[in-house]
Amino acid sequence: MTSTSTQGLVIRSQAGYLTVRTPSGDVVCRLRGRLRQGRAAGDLVAVGDQVVVSVHPDGSGSIDEVLPRKSVFSRQLSGVGYAYQQILLANADQAMLVFACARPSPSLRMLDRFLVLVEQAGIRAVIVANKSDLVKPEQAQALYGLYEKIGYPVVYTSAVTGQGIEALRGHLAGKLTVLAGPSGVGKTSLINALHPSLNLQVGQLSEAGEKGKGKHTTQVRQLFELPDGGYIADIPGLRSLALWDIQPEELDAYFREIAPLVSGCQFNDCTHSHEPGCAVRAAANSGAIDPERYDSYLRLRFGGPMDDMSEEGSDDDE
Repeated sequence: MTSTSTQGLVIRSQAGYLTVRTPSGDVVCRLRGRLRQGRAAGDLVAVGDQVVVSVHPDGSGSIDEVLPRKSVFSRQLSGVGYAYQQILLANADQAMLVFACARPSPSLRMLDRFLVLVEQAGIRAVIVANKSDLVKPEQAQALYGLYEKIGYPVVYTSAVTGQGIEALRGHLAGKLTVLAGPSGVGKTSLINALHPSLNLQVGQLSEAGEKGKGKHTTQVRQLFELPDGGYIADIPGLRSLALWDIQPEELDAYFREIAPLVSGCQFNDCTHSHEPGCAVRAAANSGAIDPERYDSYLRLRFGGPMDDMSEEGSDDDE
C-alpha cells in the first residue's frame, strides 16, 4: 500500500505532533523534514492552518505543504540575538479577548496590546468581560464601557450564572475564533459553559499565591468544534505579549480612535506625544480620546514600563 494525499485543518499542536482533521478522519502528523530546513523566523505550521498531508498505511501522516494563510494572530518571542513569531492561531475570523471583571483585576493595558494584535491581523475583536457576577453591573460598565464607545462589541459573561453565554454562541457560530487573554480569567470555564460535553479541566486558584496567582491549566493549542458550527481555539493564558513586526511609527494605525485623527496633525512624522499642531494630543486633552487609551499608546510607542504584563494566574471556576 502507498500513502494517500489529502487536505485538512490542523486542530491540535503538542510537542511537535500535529493533529489534522481530514474528510476521512483525524490524522496525527509530523512536519516533513524538507519543510524544516534552515532556521525559521516563525512557526512553520500552526493550529488553524490548512495543510496537505500524506496519510501512510499505518495511519500516521506527514505534512507536505502549508497552504497560504488569510490571517495570522501571533506574538513575538525573543532572546539573545533572535526574534521569533509564535503563531497563536492561523486563519482566524475573529478573536474573543477574555478579561475578568475581578479576581484577577483586569489589566486594561494588556487588553490594549491584544487589540493592537487583532487590528494588525485584520480580524474582528469581541471583548468578553468575564466573572461579571463578582461585581455590580455599573462597575463592569465602568471598566469596559470605553471600548464599547470606540466600536468594540463587549459581552458581559459569567460561567457561574450563565450571563452572556447565549450571546457568545451567536458570535461564535460558523467562525474560527481564538479565545485569548491572561491567565486566571476563566477561559476554560467559558468553553465548558459553551460546550458542556467537553468537560475540560479547570485549574483551582492557589491558596498560597497572592492576587489569585497560580499555575497555567492549558498545555496545548487546540481547536474545539462547536455544536452550532465553527471552531474555537483555546490557547494558554499569556504572561507576556510582545508585538510582532510592528514599527513604532505604525502603531497609531492600530488604535481605532487615533487613526482617523492622524491626517489632521501638523507634521507627517508626528509621534502624538509633544509636537505642536497634533490633532491626537488635542483630542486627548479635550477628553475625546480616553486618557487611559492615550497613555497605553504612549507606553507602547516609547517602550514605557508595562508592570501589569507580568501577572500570572490560572483559569479557574470560582
